[in-house]
Amino acid sequence: MEMIKSVNPIKHLVVIGTGLIGGSVSLALKKAGKVERVTGVGRSRDNLVLAKELGIVDDWTHDIAVAVAHADVVLLAVPMTAYESVFAAMQDTLPANAIVTDAGSTKQSAIAAAQKLLPDCSRFVPAHPIAGTEQSGSGAAFAELFEHHLCILTPDSQTGAEAVQWVEEMWQATGSRVMRMEPAEHDDFLAAVSHLPHLTAFALVNAVRKQGTEQHQPFEFAAGGFRDFSRIASSSPHMWRDIALCNRKAVIHQLDALQDELNSLKLALQNGDGDRLLNHFTAAKQARDAWLAKHGANES
Repeated sequence: MEMIKSVNPIKHLVVIGTGLIGGSVSLALKKAGKVERVTGVGRSRDNLVLAKELGIVDDWTHDIAVAVAHADVVLLAVPMTAYESVFAAMQDTLPANAIVTDAGSTKQSAIAAAQKLLPDCSRFVPAHPIAGTEQSGSGAAFAELFEHHLCILTPDSQTGAEAVQWVEEMWQATGSRVMRMEPAEHDDFLAAVSHLPHLTAFALVNAVRKQGTEQHQPFEFAAGGFRDFSRIASSSPHMWRDIALCNRKAVIHQLDALQDELNSLKLALQNGDGDRLLNHFTAAKQARDAWLAKHGANES
């Protein structure tokens, strides 16, 4: 992984939420030699102790205000609905020159919380690394999680240029490919390619689950196709509840689009219209094959 030479190592990084994402950021920056000290913050003592044992953090606390008092950079890797309480907890002790960023999946709600509660929202740089697994907690973190994956920054008109540059180079140091995008555009696109698939996977598993009988459970007959399609239904229910609620307008729009496609398939089946089914399936296959050919199988 190429080192980013234009940014000095972060003297004190505070990671609020030392799970898969927050823990992996810390490990990646440590591997790149881009951070001197990492303080972890969270509610679970066991998870924080494990984070220290794994070298993810150098010290930890449950107290956000204490943790950020001498921070250079603060990273939020918490559920979207926790942003307001986290920002409120740090607003009296956050140093004036500290940069705050995040790793959340919805950006308009993150920006709104920052503008409402941070003393200087120009130092908040919204970010979304498009990488992850269905696992959670400190034990799931690994330094290579972000390598060759996209990280989207969504600064708005109030975000300071210097802060954006710092955060961009920090994410590059984790191995990410960084791009910038308007917050609303980000939320619309991610509703389509990330949030909708997760809701669809949860819905599919529940639809199958409800068809069990006393003699058999339908999962007995599931093989690789069902496993692959439903993998993300093993993701954190609490996290995805928060993401869906924080991006509800865009998610509802995408659910409507999916419902239109399902209704079209249902109509084709009712009419015995094989040509229409074939056209649907062929268009989807061609679109996915083109995406894989351009971006590769490792793209998330």
